[in-house]
Amino acid sequence: MKILKSLALLLGIVSANAVHAQQTYEEMELLTVNEQVTTVITASEPIRFVDISTDKVAGDQPLNNTIRLKPKEGAHEDGECLAIVTIVTERYRTQYALVYTTRLTEAVTDKEVLPLERTAYHNPSVSLSTEEMYAIARQIWSSPARWRDVKVRKHRMEMRLNNIYSVGEYFFIDFSINNKTNIRFDIDELRFKLADKKMSKATNAQIIELTPAMVMDNRQAFLHGYRNVVAIKKMTFPNDKVFSIELSEKQISGRTITLNIDYEDVLCADSFNKVLLGEE
Repeated sequence: MKILKSLALLLGIVSANAVHAQQTYEEMELLTVNEQVTTVITASEPIRFVDISTDKVAGDQPLNNTIRLKPKEGAHEDGECLAIVTIVTERYRTQYALVYTTRLTEAVTDKEVLPLERTAYHNPSVSLSTEEMYAIARQIWSSPARWRDVKVRKHRMEMRLNNIYSVGEYFFIDFSINNKTNIRFDIDELRFKLADKKMSKATNAQIIELTPAMVMDNRQAFLHGYRNVVAIKKMTFPNDKVFSIELSEKQISGRTITLNIDYEDVLCADSFNKVLLGEE
């Protein structure tokens, strides 16, 4: 009897999951829209893909976790479904049916994707979510510096490498700056480059700009101390290449400091784990 009850419970769970995996238009969350109102949908994490099923609705993505929707015209009846919008983030997906209303007061202006509306999704293009990256970066930022000899001094400032960790397909690079002046450093740009060692000072022809997948600290200024952790997708480069971190200041002062990291240093990146972070 117990076996039969357990089997029935298992079948019930499988059946419930199968029902949850299939969704019809009538079961979707409905969002009422109007051509005079912009509907803004905000997700809890970066949006990787958006699909609007018809051309009756225009949309764009002004921010990495936000999309805007609006009907292209108003010649529709109340309750008419204009489109199904599908939103895929790093770890979940959701769908909404966009239903037309002639009454402006009923049109949705601001919509947040709620936990109950999310269907878990394994995105094959995402090995680490943004939330996971920030969690790792916070732990690295709190850990002691392991590198002492990779540094540069300029304009009475010292920029140095603290740590390099390898996590999946990313390098997490921890660096800091000590400003020994009493002049605040107003950040203009933080840039990451790959260049030839011999050509880096003579020409920009061999310089490759790298875009970080995550920058932990986005502050715009600092006085004496600055520390940051960035995630860069793994790259391999020969010994005649150098990876550089450049921090430039807004004019009029316009100070710039650049830290060069050799390939040999990148090869010494630690594998990220909690034991390493706790070591001195």
